[in-house]
Order: sequence, then structure tokens, then C-alpha cells
Amino acid sequence: MGASIGLILAVVFIVLLILVSCVKVVPQAYGYVVERLGGYRTTWGVGIHFKVPIIDRIARKVLLKEQVVDFAPQPVITKDNVTMRIDTIVFFQITDPKLYAYGVENPIMAIENLTATTLRNIVGELELDETLTSRDVINTKMRAALDLATDPWGIKVNRVELKSIIPPAAIQEAMEKQMKAERERRETILVAEGEKKSAILIAEGKKESIILDAEAEKQAAILRAEAQKEKMIREAEGQAAAILKVQQANADGIRFLKEAGADQSVLALKSFEAMTKVAEGQATKIIIPSDMQNMAGMVKAAVEVAKNE
Repeated sequence: MGASIGLILAVVFIVLLILVSCVKVVPQAYGYVVERLGGYRTTWGVGIHFKVPIIDRIARKVLLKEQVVDFAPQPVITKDNVTMRIDTIVFFQITDPKLYAYGVENPIMAIENLTATTLRNIVGELELDETLTSRDVINTKMRAALDLATDPWGIKVNRVELKSIIPPAAIQEAMEKQMKAERERRETILVAEGEKKSAILIAEGKKESIILDAEAEKQAAILRAEAQKEKMIREAEGQAAAILKVQQANADGIRFLKEAGADQSVLALKSFEAMTKVAEGQATKIIIPSDMQNMAGMVKAAVEVAKNE
């Protein structure tokens, strides 16, 4: 009796274990490929699922996240017969777990081989310089070719990148020499441009200094000319004032003589005095009027009148 109860409990325990094992929870970003009796039945998505014991099984758990595969450097030959090694990185994502499970035996190895052959085909049409400067073109062509080839496998290639391009040692040395020469050339150009700008600035500074000096000299000359002009104007005004005073004095003298009733003799005497002053000057010629004898007589008469008085 005890043995029978133990057997029943054991059977119940085994049944419970089988039932529990038939309950599956699929996590996020995964897809489970389920087979029944060896054939594809369905694909489980996120959530809880139940399978029939014994006859159903989970054939493959497929990760649906985007994955990155870094393949080893592949030897390729360019159009100008230069052998180099190129390291590629492929970003892909599984879009159909069923096709991924049954499309190809080893999808990652298939992608690696496909990447190598596609890379050789693309680089084989390019020369060395084009290969080194056309990474974006190579990436775009490879992505398109790989995406088209892997579509039957339930794989979508999102991106392909050339991680590194390793040319032969001799070419690397030549490229380093070329880059060194280019850097030296740029340095020489920069130094020459700096010296040119410095010379231009110095010349502009000298030009500005000369212009300022000329402007200052011009202003000084204008001020000197204005001072000389002012001096001459004042001298002329002084001379004019002096002449005016002399003429005024002469006019006052003549008016006084007329008011005093001076006759012709006095006027003749004044004329002689004026001629005497003229003779004292620097003139080399003196013009004497034709009636000088009459004037002399008049002067003599004037003198006699003065004596009688």
C-alpha cells in the first residue's frame, strides 16, 4: 500500500514537471521558433505560451535586436594590382525568425563570406587612391548588395563600415612621406602668408605714419601761412593808419593855413619844404616845376614880409 502511494506521488510529480516545462515566457526582443514533430509550427513573440508536451519543441531562440559583427581583415586587390587588407563591420538585424532558422545553416559565417566576396568585387573596380578616398561609396554599395543577398535569410543589413584599410608597408611609407611633404608645404605656405601679412601691416603703418606726418606738416604750413597773412594784414593796417594820420595832419595844416589867411608866398614856402623832404629820400631824380623862379620870388617876398613884421 505504501509503495503504491509513493509511485502515484512520483507520477504526479513527473506530470507536474512536464506541465510546468510546457509553459514558456518569451522575453522582449526575442522570437522562439516552435516545431511540432520535426516540422515548423509557429513563431512565438513576447509573452506567455504553452506547448504540447513531447510533440512540440522550441527549435531556436532568435535575438531580434540589431547586432554587430566585426570580421577579420580580408585581403583584396585593387584595379592597379595593389594588395591590401580591409577590416569590415556589419550591422544587421533579424526580421524573420523562421527564415533565419531555416534559410542558411550558419548565417554569421554566410554573411562573413558574402562580405568578403562583395568587398573584393567592389574594390577590384577601384584604384588605390580611389579606395582610400571612397569609403562612403564602398559602404553604400556593400550595404545594398548584402541587404539584397541576406533578405531570403530573414536578415536585414542596416549598415556596413570599413573599419580599417591596411595597404602594404612600402605604400604606407610612401604615403607617410607624401603626408610629411604636404605638411611641410602647408607650413611653408602659412609662414609665407604670415610674413606677407606682417609686411603689409608694417607698410600700412608706415603709410599711415607718412600720411599723418604730411597732414601735420600741412596743418603747420597752413597755420604759418595764416600767421604770416595776419602779420601782413596788421602791418598793412598799421601803415594805412599811419598814412591816414599823416594825410589828416597835412589836411589839418592846409586847412589851418587857409583859415589863418595865408597867401601865395606861404603856400610856396610849404611847397619848398615838401620838396626838401623829397630830396632827403632815396630818389635819384627830382623833377622841378617850370615856374620855380616865380615860386622863388614869392618865397623871397614872403621872407621880407616876415622881417618887416
